[in-house]
Amino acid sequence: MNIQTKASFKKEVISFFRTYTFVIVALVIIGLAALSPIMITGMAFIMDAMSELSNEIGVDVTEITNLLDTSSSSTGVISSISDITGVGLIVFLLLINKAAGGELKKRAVIIPRAAGLRSFPYIFPKFIVYPITGFVITFVAMFISWGVSTVVFEANNIAFANVFIAAVLTGVFIMFYTCFHLTIGTATGKAGMSAAICIVASFLLSNIFAVANLDYMFNPFALNSLAASVTVRGSLSSSEIMDIVFTILFALGIMVVAYLIALFAQNAKKIDNTGNEIEL
Repeated sequence: MNIQTKASFKKEVISFFRTYTFVIVALVIIGLAALSPIMITGMAFIMDAMSELSNEIGVDVTEITNLLDTSSSSTGVISSISDITGVGLIVFLLLINKAAGGELKKRAVIIPRAAGLRSFPYIFPKFIVYPITGFVITFVAMFISWGVSTVVFEANNIAFANVFIAAVLTGVFIMFYTCFHLTIGTATGKAGMSAAICIVASFLLSNIFAVANLDYMFNPFALNSLAASVTVRGSLSSSEIMDIVFTILFALGIMVVAYLIALFAQNAKKIDNTGNEIEL
């Protein structure tokens, strides 16, 4: 690793870990994972308390109450997956806007090609630091969700292997859209637009595949739905595990392509550094 790449890694690590960005991301994702199961049980208590009042006003909430009362640990984990890949992803993408092209706005960062600084040291560390950090935080959060769910729910119907697979799939989902955000943002220099595109895509595509009842296998855009489905399955067969592995590898392949597109766009970009005006 040459000195430029080392310096760029140091810059990204300092920018992410020595600010409040990492702390906020970790607190939000882990907090969502822990609170989602608790919120379900809390809703069950509220519905039980309101059952008599509901009967008096002629509203039947028996089915909802029974559903909440019979919830198992899989319900809590599925709720956490939904919250992490929804709210958690939004927070994460918005907080890394600076790395995803925000620093390029108004020439805040100029790559001095005349001094020998190449695009690779600028782009490569971003695709290592942020996606992998997002994966690790999400992976840990999923096990925290499982632990909380086993405490607050009487029925623990998820095996460790299923939780592990669901945690990996959810983490890869976060990595997937993080790479897209970094690609679009660094290529265009418009981090806000990039975040908006990725957030909308994460919601729309997942819902479209769910409504269409399409198979989640080999579909990296529906990794969150695949993770949720794994939690309610029993023991997975070897063929199902291989399909999941290939789905993850397919998603990782697309991330590599996204990185290459970002690198190509940065190399092709001609930054006009002429003029006497100073932009802050």
